[in-house]
Amino acid sequence: MILFFYNLALAVALVVSAPWWLWKMATTHKYRQGLRERLGRVPQRLLGDRRPVIWLHAVSVGEVLAVTRLVSDLDGAFPGHRVMISTTTRTGQELAQKRFGAERVFYCPLDLGWAVRAYLNALQPRLLILAETEFWPNLLSGCFRRGIPVTVVNARISDRSWPRYLRLRRLWRPFLRRLERVLAQSETDAARLTALGCDRDRVSVAGNLKFDVRAAQEAEITRLLRAKIGGLRFVLAGSTLEGEEAALVEAWPDLLAADPELVLVLAPRHPERFAAVAALLERAGAAWMRRSEWGIAPRPLKAGEILLLDTIGELASMYSLAAVAFVGGSLIPAGGHNPLEPAQFGVPIIVGPHYANFRAITDDLRSRDALRITEKSMLTRTLLELLLDRTEADRMGVRALEVFDEQAGATGRCITAVRAVLAASGERTA
Repeated sequence: MILFFYNLALAVALVVSAPWWLWKMATTHKYRQGLRERLGRVPQRLLGDRRPVIWLHAVSVGEVLAVTRLVSDLDGAFPGHRVMISTTTRTGQELAQKRFGAERVFYCPLDLGWAVRAYLNALQPRLLILAETEFWPNLLSGCFRRGIPVTVVNARISDRSWPRYLRLRRLWRPFLRRLERVLAQSETDAARLTALGCDRDRVSVAGNLKFDVRAAQEAEITRLLRAKIGGLRFVLAGSTLEGEEAALVEAWPDLLAADPELVLVLAPRHPERFAAVAALLERAGAAWMRRSEWGIAPRPLKAGEILLLDTIGELASMYSLAAVAFVGGSLIPAGGHNPLEPAQFGVPIIVGPHYANFRAITDDLRSRDALRITEKSMLTRTLLELLLDRTEADRMGVRALEVFDEQAGATGRCITAVRAVLAASGERTA
């Protein structure tokens, strides 16, 4: 009955919003990309390999990065199976195809009955793995009807999402109680998932997969800059959102006055904002360049320049060059982004006060004095403190790396759980 009302509400929402979606698709390429796949047209490239399928769904760039090590380990642990990866966003799709190969990466179908059925019929997965909490009623129901076990890895309920999930717990309970295994990031996440309806005996704390992810390989931009870095020091601002780049550009003259050998790297979170950030740099009169243009004819960067990282998938290894890293999405109330990317390189980290999406990780780093939290008004001062006190900055970086290393192991626990689920379903895993 709940599924009936969900589909009825979904149908009404689609009819009402159809003019907006049609306009967006007509005027914006990203809304057209992958549309046929989303509506249930299974791409031929997925159908050549006859091995049984493990379907792993990772929504966007963050989730793709988080499961990178897991996908590699699944490939090694289950060579008789084919691990296939779906994403929801365009940027996630591009990164997943680059990391895992286009022949096994696809857009997740919209949660429409016919679209979901098309993929379940074509792929016939032996297991569906969901990264974090990407729950879709038709997808879950379709798996349950076919006897396909569903496992959730890296599961979390953020502070911001928790009230919404709690209000809709009657909708979620019939689906969540049938999940085969739920591997939560923390005790808090496990308690919240149990409260929403997950079977207590099937929920366990496995830790955060992101602690197991090292930069898979050094990006081209990192190699090029490392060869031409000279005596320059980098301030790297990653995954920034609107308003944060302006704060960093405003702070830039003071930072340069204190240390003239600095270069600022701005890496906006969303590609559609590259042009807006470029316009901001033009208005500021800064000496700057796009990474996409610099890569055509690389030259040594000059002290005081700003590099706009207008590419996808290169930020992670770029953190290895940073003297100080600012992790964006945190000066404004957007929940923050992942501070582990700089932590893995022993880099001192600064975030803003809005980090609810990564509270457990941030609190772990903060408790060891491996991370500084600053208000927007104090950003310049906090950056200067770490740039000028190199001894303390180095110690912070060492502590950040220690936290990163100590928290590793979630991937192994996920592999053990997947093996148990497949064996319980009668699937041969050797």
